[in-house]
Amino acid sequence: MTPPRPTPDELSTPWWDHLAAHRVVVQRCPSCDRRRIQRLPSCPYCGVQGAAGGEDLEVPGTGTVYSFVRVHRPLTPASADEVPYCVATVDLDGGGRVFGRVEPFQDAAIGAPVRARFVDHADWTELRFELTGT
Repeated sequence: MTPPRPTPDELSTPWWDHLAAHRVVVQRCPSCDRRRIQRLPSCPYCGVQGAAGGEDLEVPGTGTVYSFVRVHRPLTPASADEVPYCVATVDLDGGGRVFGRVEPFQDAAIGAPVRARFVDHADWTELRFELTGT
């Protein structure tokens, strides 16, 4: 089963475009240097506006698991063949925090190192993570 396709909007379209190019890009505030995934018109940390809230910064796609949940029951009948799987919050090494599946799901642990894995679907790209074991 293919996960449901996201519906990009004005602020999220660049995120999905970068994923399609197999790049992880965060937004960096030029004032406070904080980094985030969500594109916003101003920085949520310092409130400075400009440059659409920040500038794009490509990060390596590596990071550590901050938190995770293992899913053992399908949310819908259409997702029955997907379980079990693990969804984690990942702190990216280049800054920012993002959600994504972690594989192999049974080995996920808080603090575990991961690297980006791009899964191309028919008309969009999903960001997942694989454990690196280092």
